Amino acid sequence: MKAKSIQDRYPDEFAHCYGCGRLNRKGLHIKSYPEDDECVCRYTPEPHHTGGVPGYAYGGFIASLIDCHSSATASAAKLRQSGPSAGDIAPPRFVAASLKVDFLRPTPVDKVLELRGKVEEMKGRKVIVAVTLSVDGEVCARGESVLIEMPPRTE
Repeated sequence: MKAKSIQDRYPDEFAHCYGCGRLNRKGLHIKSYPEDDECVCRYTPEPHHTGGVPGYAYGGFIASLIDCHSSATASAAKLRQSGPSAGDIAPPRFVAASLKVDFLRPTPVDKVLELRGKVEEMKGRKVIVAVTLSVDGEVCARGESVLIEMPPRTE
């Protein structure tokens, strides 16, 4: 049995994101899984994710994947920091304070995209994550996100 993705472990109140929310019926439903000190997502685009050049992904779609995968990478890192018993608790949620994406080459929509995220810095509620998006081992885009952990809700 495959482990649950980081996104599948988000509490329902935080599971409506267009990119990664399992409760968003029309969303992308990306799934990120911790692997050693990285977080990995494999995603197969659909034809409607095409940009201005037929057969290649829209830049905003790529940015959305990097944004949501960065957030999951930060959540996984915070859980890891909490220790082995963290497998039983919901991951903390992060939001982007900054997102930078470099488009290095066209990204085809007819292949599996692999995103690999790694924490570059973690300080208090702030986490900086670097992500590569590759197709068949070739890096098509790189991103860097500055993320802020959402404070606990007090109602």
